[in-house]
Amino acid sequence: MRNIAKGSTKEPKALDRENGDGNVEVNGNNTYHAGTADAEYDELHVQCPPHTTERKIVTRIDWRLIPFLCIMYLLAFLDRVNIANARSFFLARDLHLEKVEYNTALTIFFVPYVFFEIPSNILLKRFSPRIWLPGCMLGFGIMSVCQGLVQNYAGLLATRFFLGVFETGMFPGCFYLIGMWYKRSEAQKRYSLFFSSTSLAGAFGGLLASAIGKMDGIRGYSGWRWIFILEGILTCVAAIIFFFIFPSFPEQAKWLTEEERAYVKARLQADQGSSAAERKISLRDVVNVMKDHRVWLGGFMYFGLIVPAYSYAFFAPTIISTYNYSAIQTQLHSVPPWAASFVFSLLLATLSDWTRHRAAFAIVPLAMTVSAFAVLLTVHTNKTVEYAMLHLITMGTYGVMPIIVCWFTMNLGGHHRRSIGTAWQIGFGNIGGIIATYAFLDTDAPYFHNGYSICLGFTCLSALASTLYFISIRMENRKRAKAATNVGLSGYEKTELGDLNPEFKYMY
Repeated sequence: MRNIAKGSTKEPKALDRENGDGNVEVNGNNTYHAGTADAEYDELHVQCPPHTTERKIVTRIDWRLIPFLCIMYLLAFLDRVNIANARSFFLARDLHLEKVEYNTALTIFFVPYVFFEIPSNILLKRFSPRIWLPGCMLGFGIMSVCQGLVQNYAGLLATRFFLGVFETGMFPGCFYLIGMWYKRSEAQKRYSLFFSSTSLAGAFGGLLASAIGKMDGIRGYSGWRWIFILEGILTCVAAIIFFFIFPSFPEQAKWLTEEERAYVKARLQADQGSSAAERKISLRDVVNVMKDHRVWLGGFMYFGLIVPAYSYAFFAPTIISTYNYSAIQTQLHSVPPWAASFVFSLLLATLSDWTRHRAAFAIVPLAMTVSAFAVLLTVHTNKTVEYAMLHLITMGTYGVMPIIVCWFTMNLGGHHRRSIGTAWQIGFGNIGGIIATYAFLDTDAPYFHNGYSICLGFTCLSALASTLYFISIRMENRKRAKAATNVGLSGYEKTELGDLNPEFKYMY
């Protein structure tokens, strides 16, 4: 919705205030010139540049940002989980893996995630996304190729570890970048479209593996080696191209005019408060952010979902193969659950943005996921029902994950709180990936009672943390509504407080 003021002499809204030079100052320290008498204002009453509209600018941002992030994360997730497809083509046999050595190879990937998420987001801010993210992409593409060349268990461990090192900054970095371009009411569709590339990667990976697997024996390489090599080369080529065309922060966007950049920053500041993009992040910032109990709840929200998410991603071919399918048929049957999760994720995101609500769209699908795991724990003779439950698990898990991350991320105000908080949520959450790698052991086949029980418990943990987070931010909003908001804070103090600023309102 827009308010059109032609020749209006009305004072700026309370959100903006006029300074002595005739400029409109938004929330303390960002000035945006009032322009001519014929002015168009967006729904936050921030004036658009006269030659364009808010909708046109947001559409340009979409085309300049989202496709690159989707492609990058699709390839990252593909390189991360293609080991599950490779296993169907006798990776374990050729490398002489015994007992839980395959599971350990999965686990070591997540070790760098735990330690390097926050440093990675700090480096992202220092070097800019245009340099840092394609650099990481090139690194994990090379590591994927190297996985196809390993000759033993030690080599597989080494390549999986460094694959994790280079992929560490991808997910939080991309989510952080989206959060620095869009208002909170616009963000969910973009987050879910970006995150749904994981579903596309899962579906595409199954189809691609079923085709590449037929290359077994070409140039003396097994089919599973070609899966790693060809998919890694694709990633490397895309990374080199991205060095020249990848987007960055609004302050560095050369494809926007100076007037348009000022408008983008002003609308975000009116929605979220000042970002302090120019200030470096210090250790003191990290300590201060981690004192917030809501930051810890955000970590547990994501942590609980990572276990079922990666359990399915890494062991879907193993589970589906117990339905007595061949290697090729197993890969093909892994595609429909991923496709269902892609559609469901976009539907949830659209409804969430339309209603401007997050909590219900996180908690209700989690209940559906809990029900699906409960069925799998009790039904063992009806393969049709079991296969249908796999669809519900992917829909619930991968549909809710972008809701939870967007909900938490967009409720963090300012560059430093959002950078640290997002990295913490993803870094802490990925500890769940370590648990997931040991959830489904070959000795538990074909019913996998332990695996399904573990996933059920952690899904309940995510639902509990989400409920507590919802209660916390709702109580805080009510408290702020009753208290005085104009407490004489300077623009700098508001910037430093971020979402702790008394004027900030949480979205739920």
